[in-house]
Amino acid sequence: LEIETPRLSGSIALKGARFDDLTLRNYHETVDEESANIVLLNPVGTEKPYHAEFGWLGQSGDLPTRATVWTADKPALTVNDPVTLSWTNDKGVRFEQVITLDQNYMFTVTQRVVNEAGEPLTVAPYGVISRTGTPKVLGYYILHEGPVGFLGESLKEPKYDDLIDEGVVQPAQKQETTGGWLGITDKYWLTALIPNKDAEVTKRYVYRKSGVIDTYQIDFLGAGVTVAPGASGSSENHLFAGAKQVKILDSYEESLGIDRFDLAIDWGWFRWFEKPMLWLLRTIYDAVGNFGIAIIGLTFIVRGLMFPIAQKGFASMAEMKAIQPKMKAIQEKYKDDKQKQQQEIMELYKKEKVNPVAGCLPMLLQIPVFFALYKVLYLAIEMRHRQFLWIEDLSAPDPANLANALSLVGIEVPQFLMIIFGLGVLAVLLGFTMWLTFKLNPSQMDPMQQKIFDIMPWILMFVMAPFAAGLLLYWVTSNILTLAQQKYLYSKHPQLKAAIEEEKAKKAADAAKAG
Repeated sequence: LEIETPRLSGSIALKGARFDDLTLRNYHETVDEESANIVLLNPVGTEKPYHAEFGWLGQSGDLPTRATVWTADKPALTVNDPVTLSWTNDKGVRFEQVITLDQNYMFTVTQRVVNEAGEPLTVAPYGVISRTGTPKVLGYYILHEGPVGFLGESLKEPKYDDLIDEGVVQPAQKQETTGGWLGITDKYWLTALIPNKDAEVTKRYVYRKSGVIDTYQIDFLGAGVTVAPGASGSSENHLFAGAKQVKILDSYEESLGIDRFDLAIDWGWFRWFEKPMLWLLRTIYDAVGNFGIAIIGLTFIVRGLMFPIAQKGFASMAEMKAIQPKMKAIQEKYKDDKQKQQQEIMELYKKEKVNPVAGCLPMLLQIPVFFALYKVLYLAIEMRHRQFLWIEDLSAPDPANLANALSLVGIEVPQFLMIIFGLGVLAVLLGFTMWLTFKLNPSQMDPMQQKIFDIMPWILMFVMAPFAAGLLLYWVTSNILTLAQQKYLYSKHPQLKAAIEEEKAKKAADAAKAG
């Protein structure tokens, strides 16, 4: 049975009524539009079978099996045009699967049993996703790949290794609930079973090994239903097989009542912040037509919202500089009594109404923003293969580095040298702009701390080089805006600027004496 929609192509095998051939038409393996499309499901007999199916279990031996050949009433499954698969056993019991596919990635499968035999039949509907072979995962702690599901009131994320260690399903990986969903996720793709939300079903994660072949199975089993002679019974369930687009997952959560379907994306702790950030990015993108410009626009918005806090931070630093002589006097007076020294300094802060940590607040507030954007750029498929200037994919590392340049002339850089030769343009800009922002900040640290801060930009330059180019673009833009902001705020707090110049002169004099 052919599948042909704007987003999906492939087929359903009539033998076993198996969903085992599915290609995502809108997604390619690489940024090259001529490269192969992403293949999600593969039939038995291929290198790595990956498929789904629905059926019935019961005591009778007259039920359809994986060897059953079904009859389809139409040659192809298209958008919102149902196809009925049917098979009748020797006793006159007809089994049907009515399959509907929407304009995105959701299959609706209505399982029917029409009992025209002379005796009652008890059956229980089931759904199965089976994946053979352990896929290669990226292995990053911020990304879950493998079995996943929202069972009852909690998210379950067993790793492939967890199931291998446990063997056949353990009680912790088996649950009787109503509602929810379960499946297998990759970074950008998801195959999931969504049982009838009003029916209590048993959901499981199972691992099996045959020789050297690993098989992971996700399944659910509904309650048994007795269908009397001359009567019929049905069960409606769903199968999602496609890309984890936030808007699409959210739409299914609303229209089909699928609990926490958006958790198929591994948002982590900052979900409450990451989803609005992605929404804002998409909104800006819709206005400007480029995700690189959208990231720059987002940076302006974030820095603009944080500007009042930055003002308070600079005011706090100015106040700290103003009381430095008094602090030094206290330190000198109580140099042999550290406890008394701290008490007197705290009293000084209270008297002068100075908050010593206020200057750090803008940096602290940047942490959730930075991490949320990192997750959005890394996990959201909306960022996959988005281009900006020389960058072909904002969710991948900056390609403008010396290693790639040398590869164009046939020179391959050894892996252990990639930390140097893999530095991209954005990473270098990140290090330089961060060094400039640190230079403009007044020093309130001892010499050792100051040395650490002096080398930190260059360490981060190497650390951040392999990260998503979009993230570096955000950070570089943020640093440039910080420099402009600092210039403006120094003009509003000339005593702070004077203090910096005084510090520089003192350091130069100390260095001259030491020389």
